[in-house]
Formats: sequence, C-alpha cells, structure tokens
Amino acid sequence: MQEFKLYEYAVIRVLPKVEREEFLNVGLILFSKKENYIKTRYFLNKEKLKHFFSQEVLEDLECHLKSFINIANGEKSSGNISQLEIPERFRWLNAVRSSCIQTSRPHAGLSKDLDKTFERLFEELVN
Repeated sequence: MQEFKLYEYAVIRVLPKVEREEFLNVGLILFSKKENYIKTRYFLNKEKLKHFFSQEVLEDLECHLKSFINIANGEKSSGNISQLEIPERFRWLNAVRSSCIQTSRPHAGLSKDLDKTFERLFEELVN
C-alpha cells in the first residue's frame, strides 16, 4: 500500500502595485523534505498582464521567475542559493518579500503522488 507523503506548497504571485497588495497567481512551488522533492513552474498570462505592466517589465518579471525555476532545480549558474539543500531552497524561495514577485505563506498537505498533486494545484491555483 502506497503511503501518503507530507508536502508544502506556496503560490508565486505578481503584484502590479505592491502598496495595494493586489496580486495575480502566476506559479507554484511544491516541496517535500522526506521525498527530497521540489518542483516549480510559472505561467505568465501576458494578455492579462499587459494591462498592468509594460512589455519591458513583463520581460523582467519572466527573467526573475526563471530564476525561481533555476534555484529550485539547483542550477549552479544561479549562485550560492541554488546550491543549498532542497529545504533551504524552498524556504528562501517563499521568504517574505516586498517586491512585485511574492509567494503565499506555505500550505501543507498529504499526497500519494507529488507530481499529480503539483499538476492539480497548478491547474486550480494558477491556470
């Protein structure tokens, strides 16, 4: 019998105006310490976001979001943070920020299949 795996996830958000605290969900980070698992993905709905950001800012946002992916994946080109252990990378990625890219507080859950759970959460919260 397959056992449940404990995981945490955080939603990646962009804030057109940080001071207004309004946001759009653009990505997801899912992490399981026991399974040594971390997965991150983002989706920028550029048609929607062009009403809030200039093309130049959208390109910058995408560049910064790609760094989330690279850090989660442990890409050496992303510096020292990407070389930390997976739990430390997750904590760094969802640290409180006052920038136009932020994450939700982490939420916990149980899953028999972390990849399927990631896909379900991404569909529900981002797409």
